[in-house]
Amino acid sequence: MSPALWLDVGVVLGALLALLLMANGVRHVRRRHGVRGTIHGLSGLVVGCLAAIAMLVGVNLLTYARFTAEQPVATISFQELGPQRYDVTLVRHDGDIVRTTLKGDEWELDARIIKWKGFATLIGFKPLFRLQRLSGRYTHIGSEISRPPTAISLANDPGVNLWELAHKESGWLPLVDAAYGTATYLPMSDGAVYRVSMSVTGLVARPVNTAARKAVQNWD
Repeated sequence: MSPALWLDVGVVLGALLALLLMANGVRHVRRRHGVRGTIHGLSGLVVGCLAAIAMLVGVNLLTYARFTAEQPVATISFQELGPQRYDVTLVRHDGDIVRTTLKGDEWELDARIIKWKGFATLIGFKPLFRLQRLSGRYTHIGSEISRPPTAISLANDPGVNLWELAHKESGWLPLVDAAYGTATYLPMSDGAVYRVSMSVTGLVARPVNTAARKAVQNWD
């Protein structure tokens, strides 16, 4: 069962418990049991807030995909438009297509990874990844400094950003083992096609056709 599905179940159960506690609180107030009614009502509000937070985390986790071994995540192809300028097509593993223009000598693909520990792994939580950004870069540092980079975002962050929370509030997230970034980069070349996979150690890119293999062989 995926983390998002477990959270969905928790949200439903939490919401039902919150309604039950608040209903009991109202019933006790009507019977003039003010203290008991207040306790039940406040408990219902707390449980309801926790359920809402869990729902927001679940919405954010839906933007990630699970992986247990190396699996293809994208194919990237290039058509040269001019010196250090390329038309780029990225096809995700789910068939979604992203087209953009990058400047530079190399392309770089970034991703975010969330891994679990303890009880989360026992109930079936698998590592999650999400493609984050595609950008162009220059081989020589001088060009990188003097010329503005080109980049596009490949993700959005609805709900509660669990990846950022894992960095800022790690002590409050005992089930998160690690949340880190990974990236891979290779040269851009006219007609080159690369396949990118997610492995247990991070992103891995490999040339698919002759143009890509020649670009890698001649890469400075």
